[in-house]
Amino acid sequence: MQRIKCRVEELREYVDTIWHVALTPLQEVSFKPGQYLLVVMSDSDKRPFSIANSPTRPGMLELQIGATPENAYAGQVLARMREQGEIEIELAAGKAFLREESPRPLILMAGGTGFSYARSILEYLIDTGSKRPVFFYWGVRQAHWLYEQEQMQQWERDYAPLTFIPVVQEPDAGWTGKTGLVHKAIMDDFVSLHDYDIYVAGRFEMAGAAREEFKILGAEPERIFGDAYEFI
Repeated sequence: MQRIKCRVEELREYVDTIWHVALTPLQEVSFKPGQYLLVVMSDSDKRPFSIANSPTRPGMLELQIGATPENAYAGQVLARMREQGEIEIELAAGKAFLREESPRPLILMAGGTGFSYARSILEYLIDTGSKRPVFFYWGVRQAHWLYEQEQMQQWERDYAPLTFIPVVQEPDAGWTGKTGLVHKAIMDDFVSLHDYDIYVAGRFEMAGAAREEFKILGAEPERIFGDAYEFI
């Protein structure tokens, strides 16, 4: 993997505890849609974050970092970025990148800030003019954490292959969309998953449950991709 320095160009809070980070790498970088980078805190401490933009957008690396007060793991990374204005990274890592050679329709399933992983894949499909149907499911606990909902709705209007389905686990009275667990929403919407490539990002428990339940609807295990599956 490459190890390079990056300037921190932007550090902006989307909503409470979720941050947008824009980095300018000081040399050319190469990665595939759906891969992640490692923030180098020290030689023995490298912390993974999904790259949120497509490799078709050169000269910039975007991250979306969830950092609750009790999450020192992410909070320390943000603090270093603020204090130093630069960060060292290694990239690219991850085997759950987009399989471009496949003609199959896609289901992108993201929980919380796992959205950034799926966003990179979607942005690449848009930029390259792919005609493959894309069903993008984004699950959050509460609706205000759909921090890029307006962007997704705009992409859905402009990009015919895209269907965007937000899912809220704890809806308020004003929410009119899907509710509950995001993988259950997919189970409700599809009779069969046999013909789909499925990309999953989120908590390990969610990824594991999704894989087992998707197989009930005929999903092929080798066509279900997610970084979590390297560990569970």
